Amino acid sequence: MQYQGRSKRSKTGARLRPRSKKSKSELGREPTETTVGEPRFRTVDVRGDAEKVRVLSTNVVNVATDSGAERATIEDVSANDANPNYARRNIITKGAIIETDAGTARVTSRPGQDGQVNATRVDE
Repeated sequence: MQYQGRSKRSKTGARLRPRSKKSKSELGREPTETTVGEPRFRTVDVRGDAEKVRVLSTNVVNVATDSGAERATIEDVSANDANPNYARRNIITKGAIIETDAGTARVTSRPGQDGQVNATRVDE
């Protein structure tokens, strides 16, 4: 769990006095680094009476085309603007460029939040 509340320091470095103690709503979670591989999912309880489906690994993508959407197989992550190291480790995030059997595509969904990988074709 990561604390995502107010910092203890101001922009200039001065110490800020705490307004309150840490609350549960200010906690975050470790990022889900979705990899290319056999499909694995995990459900996570979130605020309210809801659940999120996290994709731990997948090799399937829904590619949007002019005539609709088609299901394709992910072969490789060729580039990832979020972190260059993610491309080397085959980690899929939103905005990643992936190689599929239907051609090159850019990921438009957030696999760690949405529970699926959606993409659009990239013309090269």
